Amino acid sequence: MFAYLLFLLIMVTFTISVEQTLAQVQSGQIPIIASKPLIQEFPVPSGSQPHDVAPSKNGSVWYTAQGSGELGLLDPATGKTHHISLGQGSAPHGVIVGPDGAPWITDGGLNAIVRVDPETEDVKVFPLPENTGYANLNTATFDQKGVLWFTGQSGIYGRLDPASGKMEVFNAPRGVGPYGISTTPEGSVYFASLAGGYVAHINLNTGNATVLQPPTQDQGARRVWSDSQVRVWFSEWNAGKLGLYNPFNNTWKEWQLPGNNPQPYAIFVDDKDMIWLSDFGSNALVRFDPSQQKFEVFSLPSPGANVRQLLGRPGEVWGAESGIDKLVVIRTNNSKG
Repeated sequence: MFAYLLFLLIMVTFTISVEQTLAQVQSGQIPIIASKPLIQEFPVPSGSQPHDVAPSKNGSVWYTAQGSGELGLLDPATGKTHHISLGQGSAPHGVIVGPDGAPWITDGGLNAIVRVDPETEDVKVFPLPENTGYANLNTATFDQKGVLWFTGQSGIYGRLDPASGKMEVFNAPRGVGPYGISTTPEGSVYFASLAGGYVAHINLNTGNATVLQPPTQDQGARRVWSDSQVRVWFSEWNAGKLGLYNPFNNTWKEWQLPGNNPQPYAIFVDDKDMIWLSDFGSNALVRFDPSQQKFEVFSLPSPGANVRQLLGRPGEVWGAESGIDKLVVIRTNNSKG
C-alpha cells in the first residue's frame, strides 16, 4: 500500500513539473534552443571546378562544371554524379532551372545561353549576336513572362525570349561589371555590378537599366536576391558588407559581416526570409536574421572551399565549392536527404 501511495505522489509531482515547464516555455521564461543546421559535402569529378548550382524539383541538383565544359547532375541520395558535354570550348558559369523544368546555362566559353533537355539531354545553344563581342557571361534569371535575362561582366546585360529565340543585348551603365541578377516575387528584375559598384533595376519593357547607388562607394556589389517583401539584398565583396535596398521608400541599410577580413560572395534568401551568404574570408556560410539583425557563421568542413553561388529549396541551401571540386548543402531542418 505504501509503495502504491509513493508511486501516486511521484506521478502527481512529475505531472505538475511538466505542466510548469511547458508554461515557462510558452511564456518565454525558458527559451527553445533550435537544432543547428547540418552541413554535408558531395565530391564531384576531379577538375570539374563547379561554379553554380541549381536544385531541381525531383531532388537532384544541377551544377556547372566550368573546368570541364560540362553540366553536372548530382543525386544527393546516392552521391552519384552524371556529366553532359556542352560542346567544344564550353566554360559554363551560371545555371538555373527554368519554368520549363530545364536547366539554362550562361556559358562564357561559348558566348551563349544554353538549354539542356533534362530528359533527352539534348543541348540547344543560343549564341549572342556576333557584334556583341566576348561578354564574359555570368548569371541568368527568368521574369514572370518567361523571358530569360542575363548579365555579362564585360559590360552587358540582355534578354532571350525562349519561345521565339529572339535575343537583345544592352550596354550596361558604367561599362564592365554586371554580375548577379535576380527576379523579385512581384516580377521586377535587378542586377548587381561588381566593377561598377551599383545595383540596377531593369525596365522590362524598354530594357533600360536604372542605377541605384548604395551608400558605400566602390563596395563591389556582387550578387543580388530578393526576400518575400520584395526588398533587395546584395553582397558587397569589396566592403565586406551585406546590403539592403528597399524599393518602396528608396532607402538603404548595410551590415558589416563578422570576422577580420570578410569577403561576402554569394547570396540567397531562403523560404523563411533568412539571408545566406558565402564568405571567402572565413571559409564559411553566414546566415543573417533580419528580424534580430544578427549573423551566425557556419564553418565549412573543407578548407579553401570558395563557394561562388548559393541556391536552394525549402529546408536546403546549396552551394558549389569551386576550390575543392565539391558541392555543399546546409540543411536548416537538420536532417539528411
